[in-house]
Amino acid sequence: MHGVSGNHLQSMGNLNLSSGQAFGSHVGNSKTKLKIAHGVLNAVSWGIMMPLGFMAARYLKALGPRADPLWFYTHVSLQLSGYFLGMARGATGLVLGSMSSGNHHPCHMGIEITLFALGLLQISALFLQPAKDHKRRHIWNCFHHITGYVVLVLSLVNIWVGFTILKPTKGWMIGYGSISCAILLTSLILEIWKKTITRDGKIDGVNATPTSAENKVWITSIC
Repeated sequence: MHGVSGNHLQSMGNLNLSSGQAFGSHVGNSKTKLKIAHGVLNAVSWGIMMPLGFMAARYLKALGPRADPLWFYTHVSLQLSGYFLGMARGATGLVLGSMSSGNHHPCHMGIEITLFALGLLQISALFLQPAKDHKRRHIWNCFHHITGYVVLVLSLVNIWVGFTILKPTKGWMIGYGSISCAILLTSLILEIWKKTITRDGKIDGVNATPTSAENKVWITSIC
């Protein structure tokens, strides 16, 4: 006679009566792992590496010639790594979507597609940006920087939209929220420092005041 107690009774599965196929609970476990991977990749790529890449360009560059080309390579490395990790996260999102028969979260997906498009534009700067002495270089710089700001904002929004979809435990949300606050606070401190050394007018003996060419476009003050 089959026992009525024991660990074997805790196993679960689904039986398709028309085909006779049985599906175990490992399907649900795989989906849970995919959700965790998707969320972690999202937070690390768009939520950590992208902001750090932005900070490298904005604040390392403020050190003047001694930080050149370190700021550039740091910026590019972080941005490219974040973008490709974001692609991996997008792949996990597509798999999750194919496993879900209900809502495919068009808002989350729409922001995601926008981020990939803008990220591709950012990467194109490596190949399309004018030479440093080109008369339109400052316009390209502003376009590149403003696009970067939009990416940062949309990334933050999409991460928290993702949290509302995945509904992780509070520990995950508190952890990422703490990292975000630390990045934001560090950026604020560095921004004050940058404004201070720019106001003093000298960085390593080099004039830090914006050139007349840079002042042709008012938005360069945030670039």
